[in-house]
Amino acid sequence: QVQLVESGGGLVQAGGSLRVSCAASGRTFSKYTMGWFRQAPGKERELVAAMSWTGSSTYYADSVKGRFTISRDNAKNTVYLQMNSLKPEDTATYYCAAEYRGLVATLEPRYWGQGTQVTVSS
Repeated sequence: QVQLVESGGGLVQAGGSLRVSCAASGRTFSKYTMGWFRQAPGKERELVAAMSWTGSSTYYADSVKGRFTISRDNAKNTVYLQMNSLKPEDTATYYCAAEYRGLVATLEPRYWGQGTQVTVSS
């Protein structure tokens, strides 16, 4: 069982930066591929970024490549999403998710966080 708790969302102006964090419970965090999804009102949830459980592979949606960076600290059971050059279209609820030894591009999480709101004003 893994519990995920996101933090760090908020309101930021376009062009600004924000880092969201996801703290995981459990002793096997290092065996989980971690991902960040987002969902905007009226839109489907999409995978934004993911990092493999080994840390050797990452995935980024085309819309965020070069602006967002995912990282993880296994000693702290935490995964981060650094978001730079934010755009109004990045406004969404961001969800942390985990799949045991999952593949980054086809992540099918079993565990989800409650979400954190990111709002980018123009």
